[in-house]
Amino acid sequence: MGKAGLPVSPLAPAGFPDLPVIEGVEFASAAAGVKYQGRTDVTLIRVAPGASVAGAFTRSSTRAACVLDCQSKLAATEDDGAGAAIIVNSGNANAFTGARGQESVDAVTGAVAQALDLPIGRVFSSSTGVIGEPLPHDRIVAVIGDLAAGLDKGGVADAARAIMTTDTFPKGASATVAGQGGDIRIAGIAKGSGMIAPDMATMLVYIFTDASIPAPLLQQALSGGLDATFNAITVDSDTSTSDALILAATGRSAAAPITDLESEDGRAFTAALHGVMRELAHLVVRDGEGATKFVEIAVTGAVDDADAHKIGMAIANSPLVKTAIAGQDANWGRIVAAIGKSGGQADRDRLRISFGDMVLAENGWRAPDYDEAKASAYMQNAELRIGVDMGLGQGARTVWTCDLTHGYIDINADYRS
Repeated sequence: MGKAGLPVSPLAPAGFPDLPVIEGVEFASAAAGVKYQGRTDVTLIRVAPGASVAGAFTRSSTRAACVLDCQSKLAATEDDGAGAAIIVNSGNANAFTGARGQESVDAVTGAVAQALDLPIGRVFSSSTGVIGEPLPHDRIVAVIGDLAAGLDKGGVADAARAIMTTDTFPKGASATVAGQGGDIRIAGIAKGSGMIAPDMATMLVYIFTDASIPAPLLQQALSGGLDATFNAITVDSDTSTSDALILAATGRSAAAPITDLESEDGRAFTAALHGVMRELAHLVVRDGEGATKFVEIAVTGAVDDADAHKIGMAIANSPLVKTAIAGQDANWGRIVAAIGKSGGQADRDRLRISFGDMVLAENGWRAPDYDEAKASAYMQNAELRIGVDMGLGQGARTVWTCDLTHGYIDINADYRS
């Protein structure tokens, strides 16, 4: 069973991966009773002095106090010589809580700053859970001393579990890339299962690397990978108030510093970082609330990449498409309808739709060799690929989603109980 007592997703990996230790990063987790008793719900992460920090956050106009605070602190570019810390709680989003929201952020980050002897401007916080309820920050403050005493560079798996809400499994991914003079390691954890839609995507993500890279380049590398990873997934088309991705580079690798993203090392690091981001994004979709199918939608031949993205997400977010997938119904007509409503440029007579290797529709009509039995058999797979070629240009984008089952309704109808 998952942390919230839900059955583990049938799309889950076999277990939590063996992530490499990132020198200069330590983790600790505790049960503070923010919402539930008897399960870990707070994580403290300490990043060693000299680290660079970058971030990406939801653009929701109702974003949580912790998101606004993180954005303000990163924009201030405070001296990174002091190191940094991240404090995360599950069970309460500290969103839409008025002035009390910032008061809670200040109380929690201030206590961490004092415990770890850090400037408060280098302490970042995240909260996830129910919206509109004041955060009982005193419960978090009460365990910060224990968290600080328990910091351990091997505690990443426990941290991944502590940040879960309706997630049914902890999520982690890593990569190692050869740099000049030594290897560069990257490791990340994420939480996310419902309220997942683009706009930095709806989740909490923390990625760490021992690369030596200045903050502006680190931010550039991070931002350059968002559209093809976290902004290319959806579970239910709903964007959260609390999306946050924080990336920290400790500089502890023996590899030479990265000073140019267009250099050989810069390109290799960026590709590896984006690979970790993509894997974490996929894991969130695989843990979509009630999901039984992992679906890749590859749009090609659009007038440009932006149009391809628009079309792909219209298909991925369509309740009719998603319920047909849940019912293992090869109803490609619903894909045609989603394309038509997307706002992207389309020409009926140039459009081609495929499931796996099977072409279902082309040239404005059902394909001549369309086989309903084969298409239906394909839909029984747990992993599906829908191909859409617009026949109009060179634009392309791949997005990922899951099916929409009654399990999603069950989880969200009882979320606050």
